[in-house]
Amino acid sequence: MTSTGATQHNPMARVAFASMTGTVIEFYDFFVYGTAAALVFNKVFFPELGAAQGTLLALATFGVAFVARPFGSILFGHYGDRIGRKRTLVTTLLMMGLSTVAIGILPSTDTIGVLAPIVLVVLRIVQGLAVGGEWAGATLLAAENAPKAKRGRYALYPQLGPSVAFALSSATFLVTALTMSNEAFLSWGWRLPFIGSILLVGLGLFVRLKIEETESFKAAKNSGSISKLPVIDVITRQPREIILGSFMTTTVFGFFYIGVTYLTTYGTAVLKHPRTTVLALGILGGLAFAATTIAGATWSDRAGRKKLVLWGNLASIAVGVVAFPVLDIGTAWAFGLGLCLVLGVVGFAYGPVGAMLPELFSAQYRYTGAGLSYNLAGVLGGAITPLVAGVLVDSFGSIALGFYLAFLALVSTLCTLGLRDTRHVEMTTVVPPTMTEGLQGASS
Repeated sequence: MTSTGATQHNPMARVAFASMTGTVIEFYDFFVYGTAAALVFNKVFFPELGAAQGTLLALATFGVAFVARPFGSILFGHYGDRIGRKRTLVTTLLMMGLSTVAIGILPSTDTIGVLAPIVLVVLRIVQGLAVGGEWAGATLLAAENAPKAKRGRYALYPQLGPSVAFALSSATFLVTALTMSNEAFLSWGWRLPFIGSILLVGLGLFVRLKIEETESFKAAKNSGSISKLPVIDVITRQPREIILGSFMTTTVFGFFYIGVTYLTTYGTAVLKHPRTTVLALGILGGLAFAATTIAGATWSDRAGRKKLVLWGNLASIAVGVVAFPVLDIGTAWAFGLGLCLVLGVVGFAYGPVGAMLPELFSAQYRYTGAGLSYNLAGVLGGAITPLVAGVLVDSFGSIALGFYLAFLALVSTLCTLGLRDTRHVEMTTVVPPTMTEGLQGASS
């Protein structure tokens, strides 16, 4: 691919739409599960454990997918780096969509007993594997097709997936909550967002089948540089970029999943806000995250990726300290403000990550490297943080969780300082197969 951007067969408007549509669908399915885990799964799949323990176990099943995500990045990264971005992305989309529909029709524990939570965990693992392979492919689709001067701008489209998906999943559950009784919602209404995702999958599949393979992958293939074992090559050649890239992104996951999962429970169970209020404010939080993601990605083309990620992580230190004092004011507007602070602040770092992580790695193992870094961050920030949140709040008060988030942001800030800016990298750069040292130019 040259610096002029997409070919006539892959116009950027189509590429942007395909990359964003896929991540919206993937993360919609992901967040629908998170919302349901916070609101109803304790009653549907873990009824004998009581509200508190049932909710904790339901959220633990949410975290299972994060453990699966790095394995998904390795599995689909292998095929994405060997057979191409397009075919791999079609596979991840179908896996995610079908497993989500299956959750929607899964009988409850009252109907089939212990088999219900077991199947739920299996389907959740499938979701995690699919999401693990989705993000890297979608961002590569955008970043490898975009002109270098506008790479941050176009790589933001898959980055909009989580914010749009969170707003969409909140809106879906809000509509079901407003149009049916609580008994009907617990009985069958919660299933509708899962089953309805099949429509989004059909749209995403239609769009992705019309996209051609990226020029960067074609260049790697034509040069004979396709890696036989991408995960081995990227770990041995660029371990520093994997580690620093993961910790650089950890804060985004920590803040985001506190916002989209834990605060749903905190707002209803602790602060006693109506479920409809929390869901409506979730839409507002998703929009705040989208706005700052757009700003961060766009500015990174001018100011540099590293600078924007650094600003976002630094600001997150302050927000981690003040967020829960704001939330604990107890009013609906305070909850909305606190949620927008938690979700909005990390958008400034998340926007540039869509271009920066792919730019860190050589073309022949870029899918694996970018995906592995991103999904390791998901485990460190997105899986662990919601699980420890309840323990910290119960033991030391909500301020303890705020300081934990601030600590994550400090670690991410220090790791960001260890990386160089990447906005001038040529995406077709390939490390010769005989090289054994780390890629020095990929982060310059």
